[in-house]
Amino acid sequence: MESLLHNKWISTAASIWIQCTGGASYTFGIYSSILKSSQSYDQSTLDTVSVFKDIGANVGILSGLLYSAVTARRSGLLSGPWVVIFSGAVQCFFGYFFIWASVVGLIGRPPVPVMCLFMLMAAHAQTFFNTANVVSGVENFHYFGGTIVGIMKGFLGLSGALLIQLYSTVCQGDPTTFILILAITPTLVSLLLMPFVKIHRTSSVDDKKHLNGFSYIAMIVATYLMVVIIFENVFVLPSWTRIITSVFLMALLASPFGIAANANRDSGRPSLETSRLMYDTESMPSTKYGEVEEQGEYHEIRGEPDQAKSVASSSVENLSDDQDDDIVFDLVGAMLTANFWLLFIAMICGMGSGLATINNISQIGESLGYSTVERSSLVALWSIWNFLGRFGAGFLSDILLHKGWARPLFMVITLATLTFGHLIVASGFPGDLYIGSVVVGICYGSQWSLMPTITAEIFGVRHMGTIFNTIAIASPIGSYIFSVRIIGYIYDKMAAGEDTSCYGTRCFMLSFFIMASVAFLGFLVAFVLFIRTRKFYGRIVLQKLRSS
Repeated sequence: MESLLHNKWISTAASIWIQCTGGASYTFGIYSSILKSSQSYDQSTLDTVSVFKDIGANVGILSGLLYSAVTARRSGLLSGPWVVIFSGAVQCFFGYFFIWASVVGLIGRPPVPVMCLFMLMAAHAQTFFNTANVVSGVENFHYFGGTIVGIMKGFLGLSGALLIQLYSTVCQGDPTTFILILAITPTLVSLLLMPFVKIHRTSSVDDKKHLNGFSYIAMIVATYLMVVIIFENVFVLPSWTRIITSVFLMALLASPFGIAANANRDSGRPSLETSRLMYDTESMPSTKYGEVEEQGEYHEIRGEPDQAKSVASSSVENLSDDQDDDIVFDLVGAMLTANFWLLFIAMICGMGSGLATINNISQIGESLGYSTVERSSLVALWSIWNFLGRFGAGFLSDILLHKGWARPLFMVITLATLTFGHLIVASGFPGDLYIGSVVVGICYGSQWSLMPTITAEIFGVRHMGTIFNTIAIASPIGSYIFSVRIIGYIYDKMAAGEDTSCYGTRCFMLSFFIMASVAFLGFLVAFVLFIRTRKFYGRIVLQKLRSS
């Protein structure tokens, strides 16, 4: 039996906690106004700063490369996911600390490029937390990639609402103090828990049952947060009620460690069937994705030394029926395939337009006459919808996969729905921002769960961190195009008055009609990816998953 404090279940619980505080970039709408006023920015300048936030939060190539380097070693001081998490903690603290110092006047007002650098550093920490937790989770639960990615990405999506709840309880409406909290809280949590995040490549017949336990906790936390946010929006609650709700929330967040303890007790009773599902990394330098040899009722995965496959042949490029089952791509190999670029373009359309929405949701609410409390609630509720998309897409796409449907089909469905979400925001009807933010938030979150899982399945797990973080660059590229070149430009053209503010439906309507068209383009691209990979999923991935 594995150690009580060092097993894959405790690692999962620790990763969940780090994810719960790692999504500070999703709270930009809380302090964007004070940043804009204290630095005398117009809307285009604020959107430029937010784009660097998006670049930092989504360009995770360095974190992927670092993860591959430190986990390739079996021992040594600088080995294991904790190195990646530590690197993120350092960036998180210094980035948000300098932003806070700029806002309060502790340092002189920095030039816009310097502020962009502070924002990029602060948000870049998120990619290090996310890479370490997601990829180690996939390696620990190889047979349930969609579920574990959904859990990790889901709690990251919830982190925005969790941090905003901390803001409501501690900061009492002061966004300046909140920036300082963003510098301290994720840093402390990650430093305390990073020793427990490790890779334990074992599989058990009970894995799915205990993973479902984490999933139930995620749903309960999301439901609780949604109820609290709605009550805070409808009623004026005294400070003591906020304290009580926060204490109860902390109790809920502690429950994953209880699930971890129970799961570890169950894993202490190995059976012959369970042991046949294990893959020993000491005897197998790397695991080939999809090479399965049937042995009676169970299957055993065999591995050979890691080597990137040549992608020059049409059999790999087209993922046809005669392709080799050994799928271990490095970044360069993956980038030479059409499927990489189909994923990339689809993510520009889906992630980019969704991210542009959350970056501007506070200003959209202001232009439509929403109160400050309502705008804060929209930002917090976005985290709930973001969570539902991330968690739901991972969980449901696993179910569809076992029923024989290729996972990219779920991406096709969510991008089609995202098109209608942007049209709802553009309509300008009363309450449309609430409805539109629900649809856009769920569909945006879905992409963050589907894309890493599809990446692991098509290109292999060995270099998953580097490849999916490279594809994630599509998010800030799309955000820059839509936020600065479209939304910010049109908003400033429509703005009138000395405060450079715009009011009415005209401020954002045209922008969201354009983004609806882009989301439809993403739907078409994702459909092409689905057509190209459906035989691949039917022949290789399903065969592998059924071995569990």
